[in-house]
Amino acid sequence: MRTLLRLLAAFALAFGAGHAAAQAYPVKPVRIVITFPPGGSSDLIGRLVAPQLADKFGQPFVIDNRGGGGGMIGAEHVARAAPDGYTLLIAAGGGLTLGYAIHGPKMPYDPLKDFAPITLLVTSPMIVSVNPSQTPVNSIKELLAVIRAKPGIPFGSGGQGTGMHLAGEYFRQLAGVDMLHVPYKGNGPALNDVMSGQVPMAFTDLGSAVRFIKSGRLRVLAVASATRSATAPEIPTAAESGLPGWESLGSFGLLAPAGTPAAVLQRLNAETGTALRKPDIREKILATGNEPAPMTLEEYGKFLRNDYARWVKVVKESGQKFE
Repeated sequence: MRTLLRLLAAFALAFGAGHAAAQAYPVKPVRIVITFPPGGSSDLIGRLVAPQLADKFGQPFVIDNRGGGGGMIGAEHVARAAPDGYTLLIAAGGGLTLGYAIHGPKMPYDPLKDFAPITLLVTSPMIVSVNPSQTPVNSIKELLAVIRAKPGIPFGSGGQGTGMHLAGEYFRQLAGVDMLHVPYKGNGPALNDVMSGQVPMAFTDLGSAVRFIKSGRLRVLAVASATRSATAPEIPTAAESGLPGWESLGSFGLLAPAGTPAAVLQRLNAETGTALRKPDIREKILATGNEPAPMTLEEYGKFLRNDYARWVKVVKESGQKFE
């Protein structure tokens, strides 16, 4: 009985200390590492969420853009950071799970073991967009005719081995066409080169392109989803535009290094979810072409595991080498 009482007392002390630490958190600025340069969806979402967390926690939440390596450079930095809640990560789901599905043990981190999931932030369908002056087409069906007439046409993406890259490769496989991949360090640079005429087309997420559509310099031919996006219902689905079966959904989530105290993770999850559900923040997110999708810690962990299993299957069946 005395042993049991001592164990209960020790547990109570440990819980009390952890709870107190979580209540005190944060006592200094928190850094949010974003794995792509400024201008892409993850950057836009991060800059909407960070001020909300800063207001709630009473400390600055500072954005730190670390692009490159298809998202691996920034993610590795966070994976190796102290698990104290002061270094967080906003990463694309594809950059985490797809990268590991492709590279496996060659990756500098294990996305399912080296990170503590906090919450899914947003989802957005992948798209194919063109420079209308360089590639004057209005549908995937018309684009495929151009590609077949000119094998090896280049396409840009947000990086080698990213979800955007695989969306392009999946497009190529389904259509049975020959295209050349041109990787960029993020969706922003890829779309800039489409609009400037450096490449005729790009595969990105809708959120990265939505603000360029009205300018007329960029034409989105289709969304890679089963139904039209609520944020841009005027854009047809891939099936409607000429390529049935082409479906690829992008996502961005918030994570911390593995080992971050559970109480800190719970607070971050709760406050981030509250921010994403605020009507004004929701409207701003929808305006970026993304849809808010907050989850519990457990739900987001399951989401990542399922996403990884799906990409492993896609990569294996594609027969492609993404090195």
